[in-house]
Amino acid sequence: MSKVTLADRLKLRKLIKKLKGFRGRHTELITVYLPPGQDMTKLIGTLQDEQGTATNIKDKNTSKSVISALERMIRTLRTIEKTPENGIAIFSGNVSDKENVANFQVFWIEPIDPVPLKLYRCEQRFITHPLEEMDANETTYGLIAIDKGEATVGLLIGSNIKIIKNMTSTVPGKFKTGGQSAQRFARIREGAAVEFYKRVAEVTVNEFTYMKELKGIIIGGPGTTKNNFVDGSYMNEEIKKKIIGLKDITYTNAYGLRELVDKSEDLLSEDEVMTEKKVILRFLETLARDTNMVAYGLENVKNALAMGAVDTLIIVDESISDLELEDLSEKCEDSRSHLVLVSNRTPEAVQLKGLTGVGAILRYPIQ
Repeated sequence: MSKVTLADRLKLRKLIKKLKGFRGRHTELITVYLPPGQDMTKLIGTLQDEQGTATNIKDKNTSKSVISALERMIRTLRTIEKTPENGIAIFSGNVSDKENVANFQVFWIEPIDPVPLKLYRCEQRFITHPLEEMDANETTYGLIAIDKGEATVGLLIGSNIKIIKNMTSTVPGKFKTGGQSAQRFARIREGAAVEFYKRVAEVTVNEFTYMKELKGIIIGGPGTTKNNFVDGSYMNEEIKKKIIGLKDITYTNAYGLRELVDKSEDLLSEDEVMTEKKVILRFLETLARDTNMVAYGLENVKNALAMGAVDTLIIVDESISDLELEDLSEKCEDSRSHLVLVSNRTPEAVQLKGLTGVGAILRYPIQ
């Protein structure tokens, strides 16, 4: 699929919410996941075999429900020419909440990420956790802030910085006396630094090697320390290939990771964290300059949308209900306004959340 849009995510969330609201009377709700590249015709054949097996279910009502659900699923799959690029998730069953009243429905979606497993399941509930994991997926980068005295290893997940480990070294301070003692002391310092780099590298390799969602690693530090760490033989080539940039930073603690992210705008410019920061800062700067060129609060923003005055609508995630988010998304499409959904974990988003979490930059003043 092409780049995942907010509309794609809203569609996925809406389906997950709907599916989780259904419960069968018996094990009669059918879930099927088909990974990309798998043969749709073979899947249909498998489901036809399952129809034959369902005749052996002891409870005749359950047997009838399963067979009917499979029949409707098969009919739907036949209307889809080939397996979609990311595979398919399809659900079928009697979703009626009334006794002795049948309401068979089929729901299907090409997920926003490739389907990770092949699954056929007949349960009292639809199986949604693979879709929920996709919705939770966010771009992830490894972060390392390092000098000879301290190092912090962490992750940038979407807009959130997570600290994995902070370490301090046993490298002694610089020795000012000259002569042989100074040379010996310098060797001791260098040896301690090497041991420290090895410790940091061990954490890095253990944490990042098998992290499939890791998009890259950014390393920062003062002076040449970071270069010495990267250029040495401390990390394997697989990890080194994931390094996308080195940055000069002052701190190597938790604040150092934030400083590293802030100074990596060129590396992250196409990603969520920088997009979020820029759009919220634009809103706040416009608010400070001219209050008539912004709107905030749900009702004020709705009025602005109705007038076609909204250029960019910014919503902090979880500030409003899914129904309200869906409604605003549709209104943005109607008025050709740009909608940005941001996480609630950056300092800028916290500021916007203090203004109800819903803000709009206007095309023209409406007051």
